[in-house]
Amino acid sequence: MISETAKILYPSVDKLVNEIVAVNHAWKVACELFGQDSPLSISSRDLKTCLQVRLLRSYAPEQVYLIEDKESEGEPLYSLRLREPIGNRLYAEHLPMRIAQEVFADKELEQFKKI
Repeated sequence: MISETAKILYPSVDKLVNEIVAVNHAWKVACELFGQDSPLSISSRDLKTCLQVRLLRSYAPEQVYLIEDKESEGEPLYSLRLREPIGNRLYAEHLPMRIAQEVFADKELEQFKKI
């Protein structure tokens, strides 16, 4: 049986994906209500990025990997692609490429993109 501490320190893929989706929705609402530069919007965006980093570092490339979203308009984005659906989701939202390049070493990025 997994201890409560282990559940917090090592969340499952499912839990991380659900948190990423929830925080992403909260970020979008905060942007609509308070603007992109509001403290709540910035905090939500940064939390989403932290959760995505944790997901990739914990579970890539076996359960999740980065793939360029060629359909996005504007800033180049990666999608965090799930190998197995979680609920009806195949992606754990988007991560701007510039943020990925700031956060990850080149070697990590290459590892996360392996299919």
